[in-house]
Amino acid sequence: MTQIEEKVIDSTFQFSTPVTPKSAELQSLFDFIALGASERDRDRILPYNVIDLIRQSRLGALRIPVADGGTGSTARELFDVVIRLGDADPNVAHIVRNHFSLTERILRAPRSERNRRWIKAIVDGAIFGSAANELELKKAGGGGVVNTKLTPDGDGYRLNGTKYYSTGSLYSDYLYVRLLTPDGIPALGIIPSKREGVELVDDWDGFGQRLTGTGTTIFTNVRVQADEVILETDTDKDYLPYNIVPQLVLTAINAGIIRSVLRDATTLINKRPRTFYHAVSEQAADDPLLQQTVGLLSANAFAAEAIILAAADGLDRLDAAKTQGKESELAAALDASLGASKAKLIVDDLALKSATLLFEVGGASTTKKSSNYDRHWRNARTLASHNPGHFKARAIGDYEINGTPLPPKGFF
Repeated sequence: MTQIEEKVIDSTFQFSTPVTPKSAELQSLFDFIALGASERDRDRILPYNVIDLIRQSRLGALRIPVADGGTGSTARELFDVVIRLGDADPNVAHIVRNHFSLTERILRAPRSERNRRWIKAIVDGAIFGSAANELELKKAGGGGVVNTKLTPDGDGYRLNGTKYYSTGSLYSDYLYVRLLTPDGIPALGIIPSKREGVELVDDWDGFGQRLTGTGTTIFTNVRVQADEVILETDTDKDYLPYNIVPQLVLTAINAGIIRSVLRDATTLINKRPRTFYHAVSEQAADDPLLQQTVGLLSANAFAAEAIILAAADGLDRLDAAKTQGKESELAAALDASLGASKAKLIVDDLALKSATLLFEVGGASTTKKSSNYDRHWRNARTLASHNPGHFKARAIGDYEINGTPLPPKGFF
């Protein structure tokens, strides 16, 4: 716990039911998370206590239907929450990205005993992390599995292999693992993260998103039950060719960063005891150039949020299309993927520009390491780099000109 957070008593949070998007308890939680965000980022303090509070709040159950014990939130409501959490602390928002992505997949799957078991775990507060990426696959369009394999072991299996960029897994209760069956068939596994033989290594050394636990996951002779393995053929009828949610979560976090930049800029100006040498006003708050800069930041925040929520509406239309047949559903999925891809191109650019504009209102003193204002640019740049925009722009252009569908793999 950071020095700032020690001033707040965790026991003041009483979550008798899962938080809802508009609940006062959720806003209080986000206010608490924001208190120590800069200090955690600057000093690399891993936010275990914050994730524990998220478990207690059952924030991860936002999309679970009310009948199953969740909140039943729409995609638009979910992404409004992601923006707000990204504003409070983009590291924490990124930690739960894979949780929300896997939750969508679980909800799309037919109800079964194991599916209901995972839904109950989410409702009870469990956090799901991902261990999906391998570095050994070199070919273009990679992302498959070559290294992490199951071998028979009685009525189950043993798992061996190594995964990289396992965002959020350091804090998780369950891991979503891409693997190969003994027959070499691609499959998915969902296993407890604390199971014997699972090693979570905090070796992420990126200049941004320093606390996300985006490290290496090593599986050494890990016991895997037969019903913890999902063959790709089990979900073919529910498969959609676009991986929309994890992409849009990253972009929504950048929208949250713009909000945070705006808040820091206004606070900086209001607290400045002096202004620039050539300023036309004695008080920084009265300077028309600084007012203009903050106006631009405010407009950027507004535009970014509006774009994200419009893209989230595409996911809600996709939910509605489930009952209209596979052709309608695939068309809605393409529409949602296009919306998320276009949103990324604009919002990432706004986030990076906004993070730079912050230094225009504060001058050289804002570059002090103790202030840590550079975290906004570092985090926004890191988030944007997860799926580079030029690939998105080319794919969108090819669709607009030639009608070529978006790539079926990766963050589309």
